[in-house]
Amino acid sequence: MFSKSKINDPGPKASESTSSTAPATPAAPAPSDFKSTAPKAKPPASVLSSDLHVTGNLKTTGDIQVEGTVEGDIRAHLLTVGETATIKGEISADDVVINGRIVGRVRGLKVRLTSTARVEGDIIHKTIAIESGAHFEGSVQRQDDPLSAGPKAPAAPKPASEA
Repeated sequence: MFSKSKINDPGPKASESTSSTAPATPAAPAPSDFKSTAPKAKPPASVLSSDLHVTGNLKTTGDIQVEGTVEGDIRAHLLTVGETATIKGEISADDVVINGRIVGRVRGLKVRLTSTARVEGDIIHKTIAIESGAHFEGSVQRQDDPLSAGPKAPAAPKPASEA
């Protein structure tokens, strides 16, 4: 009725054949090899608290969460503007989430204005989302590369020989 399974019972023939013809285990990579290929842990967002007032420009390749007041330009990967925040200056980021007040131009690949957002200025974006209840005064312009500083140049006409 019951029989002993051979799956869990390594026979002497299997162990003898593998140990005599091939190494028992392949060489494992050193732990230092994993560090070079493993992605680095993303640092947490820098938080500017609600009682902080910054005068000057901020620039980072990381994330910033603003809850206080900033008078100056901000460049970041992800910028989150809190409900209590006020920014007077130009914003340039891959992702921008606006819950508070901005007076100035906003440039971003993805821009999101939540229902508590108040924006006075132009928005240059690749994709945009504006929730019901958001206050916005300015113009909206879509560009494939909104993070470039200059206005989008018109395409040069092709010479007649290439047409």
